[in-house]
Amino acid sequence: MPRKEILDRTQMYTQPFRITKGEGFQLKNFDPGDTCGLKREKGEASEFLRQGTQWLAQEQDVLYAQDRWSLLLLFQAMDAAGKDSTIKHVMSGVNPQGCQVFSFKQPSQEELDHDFMWRYSKRLPERGRIGIFNRSYYEEVLIVRVHEAILKRQKIPQPLVGKHIWHARLTDIAHFEDYLTRQGVVILKFFLHVSREEQKKRFLKRLDTPEKNWKFSASDVHERKFWGDYMRAYEEAIRATASKHAPWFVVPADSRWFTRLVVAAAIVEAVEQLDLTYPTVDAEKKKELAKMHAALAHET
Repeated sequence: MPRKEILDRTQMYTQPFRITKGEGFQLKNFDPGDTCGLKREKGEASEFLRQGTQWLAQEQDVLYAQDRWSLLLLFQAMDAAGKDSTIKHVMSGVNPQGCQVFSFKQPSQEELDHDFMWRYSKRLPERGRIGIFNRSYYEEVLIVRVHEAILKRQKIPQPLVGKHIWHARLTDIAHFEDYLTRQGVVILKFFLHVSREEQKKRFLKRLDTPEKNWKFSASDVHERKFWGDYMRAYEEAIRATASKHAPWFVVPADSRWFTRLVVAAAIVEAVEQLDLTYPTVDAEKKKELAKMHAALAHET
């Protein structure tokens, strides 16, 4: 697919949902059911997703060979928004050797003995690789903010725990991302924006389908009671950390196929803008390669 066509197609799917300036951002302005007027049955979405994942697999090989840039993809969402399936579908063609996925669960005792960013910074992708955080350091200003009992377990000296702690953490995160981008880490942050009604439907489906029962937890229903608190926490996090170099994408998540389309488009667009090329060799190296070629060709 020609470069101009790639950029034209991706921008159509990414521009409405990309947040680079947080000032004035409000979640109410984003519809979880939006599909940009596309209809799944037309096949346009599935064809672009197929082409996008195929193209991404090719570009990931160049990213790995060039060994200069790395890509960090952060996925945040309420339960049942489709993080796992989106990662699975969009990254389906990528070579596992150049891609790492980390899911961050309840912190261990060792992790609680360090600063809140420690366990995340340990998992940053090396140059040439794609790193995926299925939930990320943003949990420290989301679930920890909604359930402050978690904060008490983080062993922070009491004088440092005040009403400004969330502003301080968001500032730290923004500075951290600014630092990473200056080191060649391309950061894309996805909030899969599912509606409360759609989440309910998906929970009921998990309960009604024996093969999906294992996905359900009583805590899933309990967390719905804090929906408004979570939305306010997400809103403030996006306002405080959206930037041109580390944009947020508020991705409509009520239609799984459209979620995958937007995420794939955003990744393709970001990688394409790097203008990646395979490393070239100097004249001395070419001579050496020519000798090795001749030796192999005449080997008996």
